[in-house]
Amino acid sequence: MPMNTALSHKGPIGVFDSGYGGLTVLKEIVKPLANYDFIYLGDNARTPYGTRSFEVVYQYTLQAVNKLFDLGCPLVILACNTAAAKALRNIQQKNLPNIDASRRVLGVVRPSVEVVHQYTSTNHVGVFGTNGTVKSASYPIEIGKLHPQIVTVQEACPIWVPIVENDEIDTPGADYFIEKNVNNLLQKDPEIDTIILGCTHYPLLAHKIKQFLPEGITLLSQGEIVADSLKDYLHRHPEMEARCTMGGSYTFYTTEQAATFEERGSRFFGQPIQAQQITLS
Repeated sequence: MPMNTALSHKGPIGVFDSGYGGLTVLKEIVKPLANYDFIYLGDNARTPYGTRSFEVVYQYTLQAVNKLFDLGCPLVILACNTAAAKALRNIQQKNLPNIDASRRVLGVVRPSVEVVHQYTSTNHVGVFGTNGTVKSASYPIEIGKLHPQIVTVQEACPIWVPIVENDEIDTPGADYFIEKNVNNLLQKDPEIDTIILGCTHYPLLAHKIKQFLPEGITLLSQGEIVADSLKDYLHRHPEMEARCTMGGSYTFYTTEQAATFEERGSRFFGQPIQAQQITLS
C-alpha cells in the first residue's frame, strides 16, 4: 500500500547528480531560496552516467532518490540531465505511488524546455549533451510537445565532462574538442540561434564555447532556469512548500572520498563545502 506522510514529514530539498555537475544548479537554486535547507548527493563513485544503459541509470537514480527520501527529503530535484532523461518518468509513474505518493521528484529537462521559445527567433534550437541524454531524445521530444514550431538538433559531447572533472578546461585539448562539437552542431543546422547546455557540467565551459560560436547565438545554462522554476513550483504548491524546512543549511554527500569531493566540488559550487561519504544500494 502507498504510504502517505504528507502531514507528518518535513525536511530539506534534495538535489541529486551523478557527480559534481548538479552543484552548478544548486549554486543558482540557493540564491532565490537561501532560507531553505538542502541536501546534495553526488554519485561520484559511479559517474559518468552518460555512457550507461537506460536500465542502469534508472536503478542508480532510484537508489539515490530513495536515499534522499531516507534522509528526510519530501522533494527531490534530479539535477542531472542523463538521470532526468532516462529515469525521471519511470520513477514518477512506477515508483513514487508505492514509495510515498505525497513526495515529489522533479528534473532539469522540463524547465529548460518550457522557456526555450522565449529565446529563439529563428525557431531553430541546438542541444549539447552527453551520449545518454542525446540518445534519449528527451529534448527534441519535449520541445516538440510544447513548441512544435521549433526544430531541435543535438550534438553529443562525450569528452566535455572528463575535461571539466579533470580540470582540463583551459587547455589546447579542450579547445580542440569544444570547437569540433560546436562546428558539428552548426553544420547540422546553420539557422540555430539558441543552444541549451544539456548537461550541468557544461556551464563551466560556457566561456570556452562562446569563443567558437558566431555572434547572436544564445547559450542557455540550466541553473538559473531551474532555480526560477523551483521557486515558481513552491509558490504554486504551498502544500509542498510547507513541508520544506527553512534553516538555510546545506549538507553534501558523495559516494566517493569526501576529501576529493570537497576539493573538486568547491569549484562547481563557488564556495568551500564539507562532505560526507555514503553508499547507495
